[in-house]
Amino acid sequence: MILRELFIFIAAFAAFASAVAAYLLAFHGESSLKDILSTAAAAVIGLYVGRYLQTRLTHG
Repeated sequence: MILRELFIFIAAFAAFASAVAAYLLAFHGESSLKDILSTAAAAVIGLYVGRYLQTRLTHG
């Protein structure tokens, strides 16, 4: 169970980081590591908050 959560965290972080890097490079012509990592971290936190709320709302 913990390995599954760790895999989800790593996969989500990598996916968000690559998407943010591609967006910044394509539309702004440059991408800083700080912007990429902070945006990916915020997205992963939002993902886990959404998963928590979904679990809490379905159980009442």
